[in-house]
Formats: sequence, structure tokens, C-alpha cells
Amino acid sequence: MVSIKNMSFSYKPKRRLFNNLNLELQKGHIYGLLGKNGAGKSTLLKNMVGLAFPEAGACMVNGRNVSGRPVSVLQDLFFIPEELFVPAVTPEVFVSRTGSFYPRFDRAQYTEYLKALDVDPSSALDKLSFGQQKKAMIAFGLAANTSLLIMDEPTNGLDIPSKVQFRKLIASVLTDDRCIVISTHQVRDLDSLIDTVVILNNSEIALNLSTDDITESVVFGAYADTAGMPVLYEEESMRGKNAILKNTAGHYSKVDLELLFNAVTGNSPELLNHFKNTKK
Repeated sequence: MVSIKNMSFSYKPKRRLFNNLNLELQKGHIYGLLGKNGAGKSTLLKNMVGLAFPEAGACMVNGRNVSGRPVSVLQDLFFIPEELFVPAVTPEVFVSRTGSFYPRFDRAQYTEYLKALDVDPSSALDKLSFGQQKKAMIAFGLAANTSLLIMDEPTNGLDIPSKVQFRKLIASVLTDDRCIVISTHQVRDLDSLIDTVVILNNSEIALNLSTDDITESVVFGAYADTAGMPVLYEEESMRGKNAILKNTAGHYSKVDLELLFNAVTGNSPELLNHFKNTKK
């Protein structure tokens, strides 16, 4: 689906942001792209959709270089950036002018998603709050039915009920023919939604693992004392210690995205080496 090969990118004359970056994303998955503010998540996404251009290497979507912005690629991907610009038209007018660019766009689904997200289809988009604008674009992106859907910080501006509805809708639209990428620094917003975790750190892909592979390899938990346990990473908490342990007994635990994120971005060598060894 998405194949990034030896990609290098920089904002001249600043330092190089990526150097020989490699990443593979497949259909049938919801990827959570995590990273600290300024890690380069938005830039990476813009390279994926042809809005930024690498100095070296390439970003391919379905085997075609997206930098050339071929119509066959653009009509099968939809990108929702963190910062939106919306025209002074209603959602109904917007879809009448824009929906035809996407061959599988479904107007009935669009109406359904607007209703589910509580967006008035007769209100001018530019008069809506930022959160309502974001939800209108999310509804359009889902209804476009593109093979690749990329969203940058989609839950920014959404209230708690809207975030819950967003997660339900995203989970409902995933098919074997669709790849969804969601970038955020608010890791709790993706809890229980994503099936593959991609963590960008120090201009590199520090982790790219499915949640199944993670839970087979490690156990997350809160412990009063971790002495003698196979600890890979731990943090002090009010209850003792939140820890990631080697899964030596084949137990299952829910992925603690925040703890995993802290461990990876903190460059925990024990955890990163453990994941590397278990992948071999």
C-alpha cells in the first residue's frame, strides 16, 4: 500500500529531518503514528500524500510515486491535515463540488456520518467551530471510501462524546482493502482503536509493530514492587510502578500506549532490543 524507501527530507537551510527513512504500511490495518511534538509526524504524512517532496528516496502508494501526484493515486487517498481550510459553503454544497473527484464517494454514507457526528449539513463550513469543521471533514473522508485515509491529529478540537463517536466510526469502516493512518501526540485517543503502532523518534521509525505482536512479547501492568521481575521499562506511579515486562508466561495484557510511548521515546534500550530480538 504505502512503501517509503530510503527517504531523506529537510527544510532548508535547517537540519535534515529524515535520513534514509524506511516504512511499509499495508491494507487492512489502522496505524497509529505516534511521536512527540516536532518529531516530524506531519511532515512524514505530507510526504505520503505528495504535499512535500523528498530530497532522496521515494514514497510509493500502490506502486506509484506519489511525488508526481498522479490522478490515479490522488483519487484513491484522502488526507485530513491538522490545520483546516474550509470554503464558505455548506457541507451539502461542498460534497456536490468535491465528491466527484473520488470514484467511490457515497453521498448516503456522508449524510449518515454527518448525523452521527452531530454536524448540521445546512450550516456554512466556515461559520462552524473548529471541532465541527474537523468532524465535517472526517465524515467526507470516510464517505470517500479511498483505499488510503490519512488523518493528522483528527481528535484535536473534539469533545469527549465526539471522540467516542470518532473511534466507533473509524473501527466500523476498516476493510481488508483500506489502510487508515492516524497521527497524534494524544496517545490515549487511539487506545483500543489501532491495531499497529508506529512510533517516530529521533527522526527514525523506532517501532512498527502490531498490537498482537506487542502483547505476545511483553506484559503491561501496575506493581507494588518489581524486584526480581523481568522488567524492560518502568515508571513510578501513585500505586507503585507501571511497568513493561517480558512476557515469559504467555499472559495477555492490554497495550498501555502511553507507557509504551514513554518507553520508546525515552530510548529504553532493554525494551527496543527485546522487540528486535523477538521479531527475528
